[in-house]
Amino acid sequence: MLQDTQTIRYYQRLTDAFVDLWNRGYRTDDIRMYLDGYLAALRNSNAIEPFLIHRLEEEATRYLYDVSNFVTVQPEPELDYY
Repeated sequence: MLQDTQTIRYYQRLTDAFVDLWNRGYRTDDIRMYLDGYLAALRNSNAIEPFLIHRLEEEATRYLYDVSNFVTVQPEPELDYY
C-alpha cells in the first residue's frame, strides 16, 4: 500500500494514463512498456526514493493486470412504455 503523497500522485497519473491508453486501443504489452519507461524516468530523475519506486511498480503492475480496471460498463437500454 502506498502511503507517500508524492508516490500516490505518480500512481494516480499512471493509472489514468493506463485507462486512457487502453481506450485508445493499446493493450497490456504496450502499456507495460509505457510503465517501464515511466519508472525508468523516475529512477533517473531521483524524484522519489528507490524503494518507493519499487512499491509504485508493484502497485501499478497489480492495477495493470487486473482486468476489472479496463472493463467498460454498457448502459442499460431505456425501454419506452407508451
